[in-house]
Amino acid sequence: MSDKRLVVEGLDIDFAGRRVVHNVSFTVEPGTTLALVGESGSGKSVTARSLIGLSGVGARISARTLSYGGQDLLSRSERQWRELRGAQIGFVLQDALVSLDPLRPVGKEILEVLQTHRWGDKHSRQARVLELLETVGVPEPALRARQRPDQLSGGLRQRALIASALALNPGLVIADEPTTALDATVQAQILGVLQAIKARGDSLLIISHDLAVVAQLADQVLVLRHGEVVEQGPMEQVLRNPRHAYTRSLLDAVPAEHARGTRLSPGNEPDRAARPTGEAPVLLQAREVIKRYVGPDQQVRQVVNGVSFELRAGRTLGIVGESGSGKTTVARIALGLLDPDGGSVSFLDQPWAGTGAATVAEKDRRARRRDISVIYQDPLSSFDPRWSVGQILADALDVAGISPVEQARRVLRLLDQVRLPAELASRRPLQLSGGQRQRVAIARAIASNPRVIVCDEPVSALDVSVQAQVLDLLADLQAELGLAYLFISHDLGVIRHVSDEVLVMRHGQVVERAPVETLFDHPQHEYTRRLLGAVPRLPGSGVSLVVPPIEPEYAVLIYDESRLWKIAI
Repeated sequence: MSDKRLVVEGLDIDFAGRRVVHNVSFTVEPGTTLALVGESGSGKSVTARSLIGLSGVGARISARTLSYGGQDLLSRSERQWRELRGAQIGFVLQDALVSLDPLRPVGKEILEVLQTHRWGDKHSRQARVLELLETVGVPEPALRARQRPDQLSGGLRQRALIASALALNPGLVIADEPTTALDATVQAQILGVLQAIKARGDSLLIISHDLAVVAQLADQVLVLRHGEVVEQGPMEQVLRNPRHAYTRSLLDAVPAEHARGTRLSPGNEPDRAARPTGEAPVLLQAREVIKRYVGPDQQVRQVVNGVSFELRAGRTLGIVGESGSGKTTVARIALGLLDPDGGSVSFLDQPWAGTGAATVAEKDRRARRRDISVIYQDPLSSFDPRWSVGQILADALDVAGISPVEQARRVLRLLDQVRLPAELASRRPLQLSGGQRQRVAIARAIASNPRVIVCDEPVSALDVSVQAQVLDLLADLQAELGLAYLFISHDLGVIRHVSDEVLVMRHGQVVERAPVETLFDHPQHEYTRRLLGAVPRLPGSGVSLVVPPIEPEYAVLIYDESRLWKIAI
């Protein structure tokens, strides 16, 4: 196609008579990026899906103009949509675990795109799969291509999904939260890959709650609220000098722009108990923890290597590192869900996990289980979809030994503690927004009155304003209940905002440990400096980048007509 312009004029989308998108208009020129931003429910994703014929059952779409490359998108048959998707318009979904087939290796997922559109022969397709995985920064691509999604970290799954969308070099790539599950350095690499799409003259439509990512990619920004455009213009103007109060509220909610202890969401400051002074007692301690796995190639890999830390009462210990650094494995060991192959963990001054003579049987942990809980990244997958919110919370109270008579009153108290109305007790998880589900997950976590909560990416899937509310809620509960958090996140802005101390992991090892301000202002290890240097920033944030003089560890591919250039970053 000589004309690869995407033109949307007067787009309306209705579901069962309810209008969810109203009079949205924009144009995406070749070689440019448009970003759609706004809270959950603002109409971003359904707008993007309407451009590839995936709006959903019952959707009624109308527009004065809806075209790509001169082709009308309003009257296409399903066969014509299949010919368009992948070949001319690539699509990256937000939730890689749901989007990828759980029963087959990710390499076959990418291979299917090539086979469907009859690209190349068998040998060239296999080579293309490995090339794509390498392009998006997947280590050991030949090994990872043979693994199923459940055998990969969240970041690796997301990269495989992006590789699938880029397989046929489509002229337009629509990316719905393409970097949500990625750590800073891999995020930087993916941003480079997406920039390369622009460099070869193709276009991007990006949906993201991360305004710093938007600042790195977008030429134009369109802000949606309740399905309508409230602000639209060049990136510099919208993000540096927003005209609408809603846009300003989104920018104000970015955690990286606020010091620890300050509120991110509007509202009155609640009464908070004074933070503990002096040396708080150690609740959870890991000593030289080691964990090994045997991969599908039968090679033994040490994913955690000599990790030690202390978590004190009322404090937050942040853990950061790239995908595959061992963060989540450490969390599972800390929770007593996984036994280490070396070292030991103590909890409340008693053995909790270990090997050999230090091995702890589950029956010996059971009495202390109520003192440690967890908040997962994706609460929806951890809930029984058949249960109501009240049943989910009652089950947690039952496990904690609360009598059935008392449970009903405690359910209402839990909902009140996480700022949710009592009427939500009768709803099921699928009837809740992402932010509401995460608050239910927090309510479940505090149901047993724990002393420690392990937070494994608890806000990574939330838009910026909802993320701000949840982070404020966690801070309020910590002050109210004296909780200690082991907080795992790839988002360094979030880590800086919530943590007292930070532990940086790489290849299963701790490379740096320091108080939060010391680590961010004066990082000692070159890997920490590289992580910080890879963090995208908002325009005019006034935060200087730390750019270390070290050798690059990855590259992005830049397309220039028929030639392929590898540029180290």
